[in-house]
Amino acid sequence: MNKEVLSLVLSRLLIALITLVIVSFAVFTATSLLPGDTASILLGQAATPEAVAGLRKAMHLDDPAFVRFIYWMGGLLSGDLGTSYANNMPVADLISGRFANSMKLAGITALFAVPIALTLGITAAMVRGSLYDRAVTVFTIGVISVPEFMIATLAVMFFAVYLQWLPAISFTNEVHTITDIVRVYAMPVITLTFGVSAQMIRMTRAAVVETLNTPYAEMALLKGASRSRIVLKHALPNALGPIVNAIALSLSYLLGGVIIVETIFNYPGIAKLMVDAVATRDLPLIQSCAMIFCVGYLILITTADIVAILANPRLR
Repeated sequence: MNKEVLSLVLSRLLIALITLVIVSFAVFTATSLLPGDTASILLGQAATPEAVAGLRKAMHLDDPAFVRFIYWMGGLLSGDLGTSYANNMPVADLISGRFANSMKLAGITALFAVPIALTLGITAAMVRGSLYDRAVTVFTIGVISVPEFMIATLAVMFFAVYLQWLPAISFTNEVHTITDIVRVYAMPVITLTFGVSAQMIRMTRAAVVETLNTPYAEMALLKGASRSRIVLKHALPNALGPIVNAIALSLSYLLGGVIIVETIFNYPGIAKLMVDAVATRDLPLIQSCAMIFCVGYLILITTADIVAILANPRLR
């Protein structure tokens, strides 16, 4: 790795670190501005003003915002996510089980979405301009145009209401056999796969088409090489960086879609936990869940940038 590449990689890591600090401040500010008083919500409508004031003082809600932010950041850096207001339990304990469920859902989705998207994107690029290519393009544009909640609603209506093949709600505690796994994860995975793969197909196709338009690929075609050989031997190795970049960027959309999917299907993941925490104004839990999503998004985006740098032939 030469000095220029190392400098670019380190600069991306530094930018990611600075972005994380800015995002943490934004998350803290946004959650602090949520409507409603946390102490009043926890104590209920029958609470006296003295009780509300005492709880606010005990929870340090009367401290200046900057002081609370420093205290919260110190806890994050030391691994202490705080205590849930609503459950009176450590936030880390509440998140641990839900985080595993969300990772299972994301992993299964990626396991299906990535091969499907790469296959469709690469094959569409190989026969660009054909009826197949146009059909794939129309399909991806159509899927991108439809929001995740609409895809999830249609999946429920078709598979759960009309065909009655799958349950409308996912109960992970009822998973004992392969059939149970399919029944629990089928509709959430289908919904997320549509959104993630559509973005990935478009970016993969664009990367392979751009590589096929290079002089060396055209020269190989003039020499009589088959299009499949050109793609596999010449285009894919040089388009590996943009394709990995496309995969990382597409999987980052998974972080937004999972919030909608977990809510609609009542899937016990971290996104559903955060939505429930918003209803009770459980600030430590909301902030911790939001930071997990932000860190995951930053990791994927930074990985995509670093891969693009390392795969750039002009920097080798």
